[in-house]
Amino acid sequence: MDSLNPDHPSLTMTPAPPRVWKFWGTALWGFLLLVAMFVGQIGAVVLLVVGRGLSLNLASMQLVGAEPQALALSVIMGLPATLLVAWLAIRIRKASFVDYLALHWPSWRQIVLGAVGLILIVLAWEVVSRSLGREATPGFMTDLLKSGRDKGGALLLLLAFSLAAPMSEEVLARGFLYRGWSETFLRVPGAIVLSSLVWTVVHIQYDLYFLAEVFSIGLWFGYMRYRAGSLWLTIVLHGLNNMTAVVLTTWLGS
Repeated sequence: MDSLNPDHPSLTMTPAPPRVWKFWGTALWGFLLLVAMFVGQIGAVVLLVVGRGLSLNLASMQLVGAEPQALALSVIMGLPATLLVAWLAIRIRKASFVDYLALHWPSWRQIVLGAVGLILIVLAWEVVSRSLGREATPGFMTDLLKSGRDKGGALLLLLAFSLAAPMSEEVLARGFLYRGWSETFLRVPGAIVLSSLVWTVVHIQYDLYFLAEVFSIGLWFGYMRYRAGSLWLTIVLHGLNNMTAVVLTTWLGS
């Protein structure tokens, strides 16, 4: 009956905050997430090479990996590997996978705000590209997407770049890395910048110009992740950005 006695108020249990990996722990596990993504992608190519009865060597892997369908499958297979390592890292900390990565659905207002900001950034880079006489899309990506269209792999590439790639990369950058680093000496601004740098490095196949564009988009995604508290928001924005690029390049590009 102590709960009815003002001299002995009832005890309330305050849930303990989730244990988050700090700077070096987040960096190490982030590296393992990158490795897992790479292994998953390479594993898909290896399976295709073996399935065709080819010799398992670098030349065969490069030959098969250059095919649009193979590349799409490679990107798709990187997703489960990334999610598995992220789940393991979060499980070790005895935290909720959903809460740790902020897998909460955003409001429509937040989606619209994020999309408007993304459109403005992309349009600004489009203006700069035209003023410099540059292509708005890397040439090798244009060739890949058009090759996929001609060889019947367009839809698979669309799935890979609009769903699998955004989920893998956002779980890494705005999910796991941002969450851990934002609770260290870096705080939110430093976590946004550093996670955006890591995300930019993932696109190292681009030249410096396109890397600068990727980094600027990463900063916007990081800000929206902070403002909305939702990783689904950045996954949606990332997917919309990639889907638009794939559709315009594949079916509407000259």
